[in-house]
Amino acid sequence: MIPVPSNVRVWLAVGKTDMRRGMNGLALLVQEALKRDPHAGDLFVFRGVSGNLIKIIWHDGLGMSLYAKRLEKGRFLWSSPADGVVAISAAQLAYMLDGIDWRNPRQTFRPERAG
Repeated sequence: MIPVPSNVRVWLAVGKTDMRRGMNGLALLVQEALKRDPHAGDLFVFRGVSGNLIKIIWHDGLGMSLYAKRLEKGRFLWSSPADGVVAISAAQLAYMLDGIDWRNPRQTFRPERAG
């Protein structure tokens, strides 16, 4: 689990990203294509062509971190615009990392009434 502070903004880089890129390549993509500062403390999330791999870069004030997650089954749900960036909340990112539809999460468990 990524220790995301509550005040951190999360940005999805919509479209397809070359997943061969490392930390420096993704930070350069944030600067040039997304027109954002990769050292501002925000999380930037990228998805590959196949949809089962995401990479996240984050500068926490001390240094840059690169996180990657691959789903063994299924694909990460992604926003539909072809290019650009979409802001989501840290809770929506947590849903996404668990393979849940972050756009419309639904509670599937309903506890029975006591008594």
